[in-house]
Amino acid sequence: MIGRTLSSFLEDNARWYPVVSVTGPRQSGKSTLVQYVFSDYEYVNLEDEATRNLALADPAGFIRERPARLVIDEAQRVPELFSAIQVASDASGEAGQYVLSGSQNFLLLKQIGQTLAGRVGICRLLPLSYRECIEHGEKTTPDAFMLEGGFPRLHVASIPPAVFFENYLQTYVERDVAGYIDARSVAAFRTLLGLCAQSCGSLLNVSRLAGDVGVARATIDSWLSILESSYVIFRLHPYHANVRKRLTKTPKVYFYDTGLLCHLLGIRTLEQLRDSPARGTVFENLVVAETLKRHLHAGRAPELYFYRDDSKIEVDLVDVTNRSAPELVEIKSTTTFRAEFARHLAGVGDALGIPEEGRGVVMRSDASHVAGGVKFWSAHDWLMR
Repeated sequence: MIGRTLSSFLEDNARWYPVVSVTGPRQSGKSTLVQYVFSDYEYVNLEDEATRNLALADPAGFIRERPARLVIDEAQRVPELFSAIQVASDASGEAGQYVLSGSQNFLLLKQIGQTLAGRVGICRLLPLSYRECIEHGEKTTPDAFMLEGGFPRLHVASIPPAVFFENYLQTYVERDVAGYIDARSVAAFRTLLGLCAQSCGSLLNVSRLAGDVGVARATIDSWLSILESSYVIFRLHPYHANVRKRLTKTPKVYFYDTGLLCHLLGIRTLEQLRDSPARGTVFENLVVAETLKRHLHAGRAPELYFYRDDSKIEVDLVDVTNRSAPELVEIKSTTTFRAEFARHLAGVGDALGIPEEGRGVVMRSDASHVAGGVKFWSAHDWLMR
């Protein structure tokens, strides 16, 4: 069992709410985590056909005849259970009665929103973080982690990333997506995934994506929502503040896992990553995604943005999750220090009201240091925060 930072927040939610939900991308370790944290609960998996048939035949009886300390995996497979859970949890009024998890997040969250709103604590489990891997004893590096990503099975079973991610994509498209798109559109959906990888870290141009894929803009909007709901991609929105300059309103697209991003970009080895023109984009994605992960797994709602104004002045990351200690961060994939990397931090930091101690540059260097009042973070030190 690789220790997960989310465990503490998960336990807190079980003390606060009668129902706890764990969402996240397929194979991020949800089932393993809930069975570990709630080891004294009865566990049922609705992926099992016999168990699922029992739940479908008599949802109320299925819940009533089991203890009020129950983990239900793949709960979205039997939507009729949610009303029974609502009735049972309301009758008891106790916290920590039911734990729900599942791979098809949009179905699970839809049922929660319709039936269990106000009764459920929602936790999001993303793939392993760099810090979790290091604390587990893995001898990885930021570059190696950037290539492999954080899906637990890939690390535990030492599966070659190319094999893992191709199987992952096939399973994801066939099981999580197939019910929401026309069967004839599967190839086009895979094309969109590849185009999202190619435009990672760039301003999102939905019209261009629609043209490149050969479908309507509305279809691209729908498919992007599916990719977001299933924790494949996320949008980083521009920071809007009360400043005099005009700021862009278009978001950027990033991937939750850089291993999947590298696979879609055709990067298979560390040598290919080293020489790839996309290395800077992948490293930027790593820093942004790991910052997002750090907040989510600690139970904080991330408030992450980027800055770009009409003068094309841009800073990669604005983190205002902690309003009392906001951060402004440039991300550079080089290992060579250059003072000019910090050239926009003073002006933008002053405009946004971010103090000097919150301004920094993250690099692929071996050690962190301070220069000109700016913290230059090594990738390792930033990712271990």
